[in-house]
Amino acid sequence: MSRIPRMGDGDAEQDQGSQSWPTGAKAPEQMRQLLIVGALALVPQPAAAQPARIQCPGATTPQMRYCAAKSWEQSDAQLRQKVGKRLMEQWHEATKALCSYAYAPYKDGTIYPQMVVGCDDRLNRALLKEFRRRASP
Repeated sequence: MSRIPRMGDGDAEQDQGSQSWPTGAKAPEQMRQLLIVGALALVPQPAAAQPARIQCPGATTPQMRYCAAKSWEQSDAQLRQKVGKRLMEQWHEATKALCSYAYAPYKDGTIYPQMVVGCDDRLNRALLKEFRRRASP
């Protein structure tokens, strides 16, 4: 056993690691609060996120994929307004199968997802063009 002086006791023996505070002392509570505040101050705060400023069609593969996805989302939303839910699901199945087959030789490449999404987008836009042509006299 080592000797650790107690506050207010002078030379009383204590087990290592235990400590006694004078009656009414708030030091342990204050220390705990200080440690919590200190720990919270060390938590990294997220930086203000700025939206990506990508000019389509993009200069890098991730930017090109982003642009292709945005274009597809736009054409898909327009087409969804023209046809019902069930027909849209069938259209998605058909275009996915056709585009995956058309670009199968590129399946292992980094460009493959972009090519498939681009294919889906072009097919959506071709069908939208047909709807517009049919609607105009």
